[in-house]
Amino acid sequence: MPHAVILDAQSLGPEINLSAIKESVSHLEVFEQSTTQQALERLTNADIVIVNKVVLDAETLQQLPKLRLICVLATGLNNIDLNTAKEQGIAVKNVAAYGTASVSQHTLMLMLALANRLPRYQRDVAAGEWQRSAFFCLQDYPTLQLSGKHLVMVGQGELGTEVARLAEAFGMQVTFAARPGNEANDERPALDELLPDADVISLHCPLSDATKHLINQERLSRVKPSLLLVNCARGGVIDEIAALEALRNGKLGGLGVDVLPAEPPREGHPLLDALNESLNLIVTPHNAWITPEARQNIVSLTANNIRDWKDAS
Repeated sequence: MPHAVILDAQSLGPEINLSAIKESVSHLEVFEQSTTQQALERLTNADIVIVNKVVLDAETLQQLPKLRLICVLATGLNNIDLNTAKEQGIAVKNVAAYGTASVSQHTLMLMLALANRLPRYQRDVAAGEWQRSAFFCLQDYPTLQLSGKHLVMVGQGELGTEVARLAEAFGMQVTFAARPGNEANDERPALDELLPDADVISLHCPLSDATKHLINQERLSRVKPSLLLVNCARGGVIDEIAALEALRNGKLGGLGVDVLPAEPPREGHPLLDALNESLNLIVTPHNAWITPEARQNIVSLTANNIRDWKDAS
């Protein structure tokens, strides 16, 4: 039975049961947080490392001859030097689709809140505007009825498919755009064809050369001024500065993001500053995935990865 080390268990959040992983290994050491330098020290005797965001670079992996498996507690592998892992004979396994229900729920929450201008009405109520109203309700910001509206989706994986299913339950017309950068070989319509008719755009694609600033100033100039834009994919898939400018100038109806290019945004970000303005803007702290069910599912899938690796060894 292999010896395993979790380097950043805190990333799983509170009250998560690690029993499934413990049952798959001989011994499990758990560290709440680790630096890359600490990882080198803590993995000296490990056969398996379980990690979320700690960087395991070439220099570190080359000094860990006993290591045989890296289990990533996420889908993205950008913190692992995959070439060195391959050279060292270290298998790398990630988890996918662990938070489909959680992230799709969050996506619809952003969509619904923007459609109903929740950020602006909440601000007005807090400022006493309803209390001072001469009428029984506030109607300063026209809301958007989602039924019958056109939702354009970028990304048709398990998550995008579930978001589409939920949106259709609200009566929305859903169209999936072609994979960015592969439009010539894709039967689905290109995003550029869909832009003028879109009422809502929801992004569920990875960040790549083809998707960086996919929604940029030029494309925003061709959308309806009422368009709602939702990004629960990766920061940088939209040009956040261009989107904010469009929102301020009345060229975009609403913007909801769960991701920023740098996380956490220790140096700040213009979208965070703009939360002080009366805009139809929502920024959530990359927590679409954090329901207890999703986080516990990460543990179960990681345990499955360990068992599969052992069976194949």
